[in-house]
Amino acid sequence: MQSEINIEHLILLRQERGLTQSEAADLIGVSQPAYQRYEAGVRTPSIQVVKEIAKAFNVSVSYVTGESNNRMPDFITVDKNHDPLLFSIVEQCRDLDDEQLKRIINYFENIS
Repeated sequence: MQSEINIEHLILLRQERGLTQSEAADLIGVSQPAYQRYEAGVRTPSIQVVKEIAKAFNVSVSYVTGESNNRMPDFITVDKNHDPLLFSIVEQCRDLDDEQLKRIINYFENIS
Protein backbone atom coordinates (compact mmCIF):
# COMPACT_ATOMS: atom_id res chain seq x y z
CA MET A 1 0.00 0.00 0.00
CA GLN A 2 1.36 3.41 -1.00
CA SER A 3 0.83 6.62 0.93
CA GLU A 4 1.17 10.18 -0.27
CA ILE A 5 3.60 12.39 1.61
CA ASN A 6 3.95 16.13 1.92
CA ILE A 7 7.24 16.80 0.17
CA GLU A 8 7.69 20.23 1.77
CA HIS A 9 7.27 18.73 5.25
CA LEU A 10 9.74 15.95 4.44
CA ILE A 11 12.39 18.38 3.22
CA LEU A 12 11.81 20.72 6.16
CA LEU A 13 12.17 17.89 8.69
CA ARG A 14 15.46 16.81 7.15
CA GLN A 15 16.81 20.35 6.91
CA GLU A 16 15.83 21.18 10.50
CA ARG A 17 18.00 18.29 11.64
CA GLY A 18 20.83 19.36 9.36
CA LEU A 19 20.84 16.00 7.60
CA THR A 20 21.89 15.10 4.11
CA GLN A 21 19.53 12.96 2.03
CA SER A 22 21.86 10.03 2.63
CA GLU A 23 21.75 10.53 6.41
CA ALA A 24 17.95 10.86 6.36
CA ALA A 25 17.73 7.66 4.31
CA ASP A 26 19.86 5.82 6.87
CA LEU A 27 17.72 7.21 9.69
CA ILE A 28 14.51 5.81 8.21
CA GLY A 29 16.04 2.63 6.80
CA VAL A 30 15.79 3.15 3.05
CA SER A 31 18.36 3.60 0.32
CA GLN A 32 19.58 7.09 -0.54
CA PRO A 33 18.17 6.89 -4.09
CA ALA A 34 14.75 5.90 -2.73
CA TYR A 35 14.78 8.77 -0.26
CA GLN A 36 15.87 11.18 -2.99
CA ARG A 37 12.89 10.06 -5.08
CA TYR A 38 10.51 10.70 -2.14
CA GLU A 39 11.75 14.29 -1.87
CA ALA A 40 11.54 14.73 -5.64
CA GLY A 41 7.97 13.42 -5.67
CA VAL A 42 8.93 10.70 -8.15
CA ARG A 43 8.32 7.80 -5.76
CA THR A 44 5.59 7.29 -3.18
CA PRO A 45 6.61 5.47 0.00
CA SER A 46 4.70 2.58 1.51
CA ILE A 47 2.65 3.28 4.63
CA GLN A 48 5.33 1.44 6.64
CA VAL A 49 7.99 3.85 5.35
CA VAL A 50 5.73 6.81 6.17
CA LYS A 51 5.46 5.47 9.72
CA GLU A 52 9.25 5.10 9.87
CA ILE A 53 9.67 8.70 8.69
CA ALA A 54 7.27 9.90 11.40
CA LYS A 55 9.07 7.85 14.03
CA ALA A 56 12.55 8.98 12.92
CA PHE A 57 11.60 12.67 12.98
CA ASN A 58 9.34 12.36 16.05
CA VAL A 59 6.25 13.75 14.31
CA SER A 60 2.77 12.48 13.50
CA VAL A 61 2.01 10.42 10.42
CA SER A 62 -0.60 13.04 9.51
CA TYR A 63 2.16 15.70 9.47
CA VAL A 64 4.28 13.59 7.11
CA THR A 65 1.31 13.06 4.78
CA GLY A 66 0.25 16.71 4.96
CA GLU A 67 -3.16 15.93 6.44
CA SER A 68 -2.23 18.13 9.40
CA ASN A 69 0.30 20.72 10.47
CA ASN A 70 0.30 19.23 13.96
CA ARG A 71 3.69 17.68 14.58
CA MET A 72 2.75 15.94 17.84
CA PRO A 73 3.85 12.31 17.40
CA ASP A 74 1.27 9.52 17.25
CA PHE A 75 3.34 7.37 19.58
CA ILE A 76 6.42 7.49 21.77
CA THR A 77 8.93 4.67 22.04
CA VAL A 78 10.68 4.21 25.37
CA ASP A 79 13.85 2.15 25.18
CA LYS A 80 14.54 0.14 28.34
CA ASN A 81 18.30 0.36 27.83
CA HIS A 82 18.35 4.04 26.95
CA ASP A 83 15.95 5.31 29.64
CA PRO A 84 15.39 2.61 32.29
CA LEU A 85 13.61 4.88 34.80
CA LEU A 86 11.04 6.13 32.30
CA PHE A 87 10.60 2.59 31.02
CA SER A 88 9.92 1.43 34.60
CA ILE A 89 7.26 4.14 35.05
CA VAL A 90 5.52 3.12 31.83
CA GLU A 91 5.65 -0.55 32.88
CA GLN A 92 4.10 0.28 36.26
CA CYS A 93 1.29 2.24 34.62
CA ARG A 94 0.46 -0.21 31.87
CA ASP A 95 -2.41 -1.96 33.67
CA LEU A 96 -3.92 1.04 35.42
CA ASP A 97 -7.43 2.20 34.62
CA ASP A 98 -8.25 5.66 33.25
CA GLU A 99 -9.03 7.16 36.65
CA GLN A 100 -5.72 6.01 38.11
CA LEU A 101 -3.85 7.34 35.09
CA LYS A 102 -5.62 10.70 35.40
CA ARG A 103 -4.53 10.94 39.05
CA ILE A 104 -0.92 10.19 38.07
CA ILE A 105 -1.01 12.80 35.30
CA ASN A 106 -2.45 15.33 37.74
CA TYR A 107 0.34 14.51 40.20
CA PHE A 108 3.00 14.98 37.52
CA GLU A 109 1.46 18.29 36.41
CA ASN A 110 1.67 19.62 39.99
CA ILE A 111 5.30 18.68 40.58
CA SER A 112 7.48 21.74 40.32
